[in-house]
Amino acid sequence: MKTLKFGGTSLANANKFIQVSSIILNQVKNDQIAVVLSAPANITNQLEKIIQKYTFNHIVPIEIFINIKKFFLQLIDDINIIHDKYPINKIKKKITLKFKQLNNLLDHIQTLNYCPDKIYAQIISMGEILSAYIMKAILETLGNKVTLLDPVKLLLANNNYINAVVDIHKSKKRFKKLKIYKQDIIIMPGFIAGNQFNELVVLGRNGSDYSATLLSICTNSHICEIWTDVNGIYTSDPNTISTARPLSEITYQEALELAYLGAKVIHPASIKPLQYYNIPCTIKNTNNCNHPGTLITNQNKNNSDIIKGITYLSNMILIKIYSIKNIQIANISNKILKYLSDKNISVYLLHQSLSSNTISFYVHKNNTLNIKKKIKKILNKEIQKKLIESIIEIKNLNIISIVGNNIKKYNVKIIKKICLSLEKFNNKIFEISYNISNISLSIVLHTNNIINIIKKIHDFIINKTIPINIFLIGIGGVGSELLKIILEQRDKLEKKFIQLNVNVIANSTKYITNKTNINLNNWTHEFAVSKKNFYLKKILILVKKYGYLNPVLIDCTASQDIANEYNSIIKSGFNIITANKKSNSSLLLDYLSVHQIANKYDKKFLYETHVGAGLPIIDNLKNLIKSGDHLIKFQGILSGSMSCIFGQLDDDITISDATKQAQKLGFTEPNPKDDLSGIDVARKLLILAREFGYSIELTDIKIEKILPKHFETINNKKKFLLQLKKLNNQFTEKVNYAKCKNKVLRYVGTIKGNGSCSVRIKEVDNNSPLYHIKNGENIFVFYTKYYQPIPLIIRGYGAGNKVTASGIFSDLLRIIL
Repeated sequence: MKTLKFGGTSLANANKFIQVSSIILNQVKNDQIAVVLSAPANITNQLEKIIQKYTFNHIVPIEIFINIKKFFLQLIDDINIIHDKYPINKIKKKITLKFKQLNNLLDHIQTLNYCPDKIYAQIISMGEILSAYIMKAILETLGNKVTLLDPVKLLLANNNYINAVVDIHKSKKRFKKLKIYKQDIIIMPGFIAGNQFNELVVLGRNGSDYSATLLSICTNSHICEIWTDVNGIYTSDPNTISTARPLSEITYQEALELAYLGAKVIHPASIKPLQYYNIPCTIKNTNNCNHPGTLITNQNKNNSDIIKGITYLSNMILIKIYSIKNIQIANISNKILKYLSDKNISVYLLHQSLSSNTISFYVHKNNTLNIKKKIKKILNKEIQKKLIESIIEIKNLNIISIVGNNIKKYNVKIIKKICLSLEKFNNKIFEISYNISNISLSIVLHTNNIINIIKKIHDFIINKTIPINIFLIGIGGVGSELLKIILEQRDKLEKKFIQLNVNVIANSTKYITNKTNINLNNWTHEFAVSKKNFYLKKILILVKKYGYLNPVLIDCTASQDIANEYNSIIKSGFNIITANKKSNSSLLLDYLSVHQIANKYDKKFLYETHVGAGLPIIDNLKNLIKSGDHLIKFQGILSGSMSCIFGQLDDDITISDATKQAQKLGFTEPNPKDDLSGIDVARKLLILAREFGYSIELTDIKIEKILPKHFETINNKKKFLLQLKKLNNQFTEKVNYAKCKNKVLRYVGTIKGNGSCSVRIKEVDNNSPLYHIKNGENIFVFYTKYYQPIPLIIRGYGAGNKVTASGIFSDLLRIIL
């Protein structure tokens, strides 16, 4: 005998019912099958809503009532389309009868003005009963003999109508009296049992798993299969942690610990009886029948020391009781635990200390309204006798637990990795607790960022390293240098738990890709022979296709088209690192949109190289602003090319020769006209101004034109440099005029306190920090609330492929910080 249990998501519609019937019939070939069925997805919740509206609002929720009935009638209509011999009229009568009974029960609630637990149980169990009727008819239509069991008569429970506990021994005796033929398929609605008066009771939420456990034991099944919508038990909640992976096996003890500490595995009440009777249990996926799922047994066959999972409990409350010396701590503890047990309130991380005379434990906020007052009431006698010194309550705590056999073996490594994970979030560990059976390690935190912390810890402990998946667009000087840095630094970073995977390398015409990692020793050859045409949308879908954890698109182009796609890139799941200034220097609305989208989708949008190449400008500014600083005045030389050109003018070199030299050194744009137009400096100035909160456009910046108007039509580089010679005399005169005053010419960007910005040639003397800037250096001089009269000065090389690539690489490491 084998017992199968199908949850609500496995029975969500007609196709799902048919799919489940196929799974059952496939299993019948090798075993006699007993089946437990839940209510279809969300039906029990809807029935609860009906009760709540009747009870608290005294409103007849006709719409919900009708919708549930419509669902079941539509369900059997859809099944009838698939199986035309399905006894639709017979099942319709049963559905109609059930809803007539439901209507009578609701009338009874209205009369009483409240909902007794007995009626509550009858209402919320209707979904399971109808699921069993509907499935029985499907299997019989397909020519199978089916026995429908009545759990009210067979499963003897206590008199708790809503959270009943079944007497397994007595129930087994009842099952022995059944006469079921070996060829019959057994079906039983889940969630339901009966008390000594033969009244329907329910087994609490997740009670269908408990039903499957009971049926497995009572039918002497050799295995229990729980069918759901995931591939078994995962290392963490896969709906929250995208990198969580299914476990092939786990012990009952580990499964119990995971379930108790918050994981959505199986309810502990379902696991314990299976463990006691030594019946293996498999968690399987209805939508992926061929997946082996997770096997739960009393012993792991393989890798018994592997950490099995990470889970958490949020909104926890700590209660700590301090008593006077020589008082019996155990007596106080027993009093509290009895009360909490009677109220079905779970207790976590209970500690009793005789040396410090304290008792501490955690309870969930949802179950514990005014818990401190309740505890005081229970211990009123002890408080009156002054045996209790104080009772402390601390709210808004979270418990993160790591579960695995022999957890203390990993003690030091785990805590070290947890501390590394917490560094970014500025969280300190409130408490560390070990399970007595050496199965789990729990840490307690004060935090509002529990999901992100869980992700970090999971990556460190389960996945060992944190992967960063790199999609590089633009493989000119900067992009190529960046790939060299990644190759050089990769091994060092892996020692620090960081794995750099380059998955896409692209330019404007084609790309190469590798699911795991492109070989950076051979990428140029692979790229040369690639026939994959560049198409951004094809690249973006790879994130979801392969489930990358930290995907980052690095834009080393100067493309407006790529910059225009940043919003969709972020929405596709990417972080963005960009050396492309077009994004942050575009229209203000577009600039704000990208930043807002990045914030909304919790993605990094990093652009340190927009200003100063590899110099730490943007990140420092952000930190200053966060600390409450504001700008009074800024002056700077923001262009490495203009620094190089104007520095050479000091040495009596002509403007045309200085420009050629800067071009040879790799400081200028491909066409030096772009540098001398002043637009590049203006863009950088705009980015700085916007970082300080000024809402300005590029057109608001006053640019002193170096080039006459007719230069605008010259697009050929050679022609431009020839024409530039005509300006030599003009610039020589300006340089000499400045020298007469012991000054030099510099191309300076300025931001005033009112937000007005300008880019122009300035004469500066040797008292100015700008005076000595040349040879490609940049300088940024910030006068702020915190930095005056002596300014904050950042100075260094602000141009060149290597420097820019190093700035991008620094941003890359910020992705996981």
